[in-house]
Amino acid sequence: MTTTTSLPPEVRTVLTDVIEDGASPEPPRRRRRRRRAAESADRGILSVSDRRRAGVRWTTRVVHGVLLVVLVIVGLGPLLWLAKSAITPTEDTLRTPMALFPHGVDWANLSTAWSTVHIDVQFMNTIWVAAGSWAAQLIVATTAGYALSVLRPAYGKVLYGLILTTLFVPSVVLLVPLYLTILNPPLLGQSLINTFWAVWLPAGASAFNVVLVKRFFDNLPREVFEAARTDGAGPFRLFWSIVLPMSKPILGVVSVFAIIAAWKDYLWPLLVLRDPGMQPLSVRLPTLQAAIQLDVYLAALAISTLIPIALFLVFQGLFLRSAGLGGAVKG
Repeated sequence: MTTTTSLPPEVRTVLTDVIEDGASPEPPRRRRRRRRAAESADRGILSVSDRRRAGVRWTTRVVHGVLLVVLVIVGLGPLLWLAKSAITPTEDTLRTPMALFPHGVDWANLSTAWSTVHIDVQFMNTIWVAAGSWAAQLIVATTAGYALSVLRPAYGKVLYGLILTTLFVPSVVLLVPLYLTILNPPLLGQSLINTFWAVWLPAGASAFNVVLVKRFFDNLPREVFEAARTDGAGPFRLFWSIVLPMSKPILGVVSVFAIIAAWKDYLWPLLVLRDPGMQPLSVRLPTLQAAIQLDVYLAALAISTLIPIALFLVFQGLFLRSAGLGGAVKG
């Protein structure tokens, strides 16, 4: 007599389905779907049965714990050391850099960096540069993406192709013509050197943000746009009341990219902001390194990292879930 264990797996699956179809009140389609989900969940480096073994379970827990500790040390180690060194005297930092406050805490480093070295001025300059660059990039990216994705003009594909070609041009190649344009801008008759507009306007010309937002807009439901047009919504009302409220994930991603890029940019602000009173932290701190003590310089560096860390803490869920990029790259 032939047993079911000697049959091929496909035949055993069919027999099991037939037997369970008559013995269980659950619909056959739902039961098969649940079985397939369980089988797909069981596929991996470790199956469900392997995880139930005590030795395998404890081994995986130890490996996960070690990897977590290594990632915390690599990721947070430099930031924690900078925070410690910002309130540590220079002598302790040079002699025992890894010791934890061998001769106490020196909170005066922060106040000295903020007031005496006038990091507060460069900090506010950095905020102005980042805020203006963020606004310029967000306005250009959303309006251009809306025009290419929702309005879809007759020349939209040609314009989109030209935008894509600019991604292949190295940014270093554009420094000289861009600087000459800022030095003598057309129609204005006045140089933009030593003004924040010299940083804001070029930052808005980001083809990457336009492509990112356009790809996200492509995945928005077209039925909503058609219903809004039927109700009498014009292009501006459709953009402001329908598209933007549905695009909060990608707006958050573009905002973080824009602010962090402006916060750490060095070369372009150095070229167009020659006045030390208008320079951001990324330009001014390397200049001050040779003129101030090490502990005060490290305190200034710690102050300059506050905004990027705050941005990550606010938008960490957005990045970890890939809410914005998932819709932007799909399709």
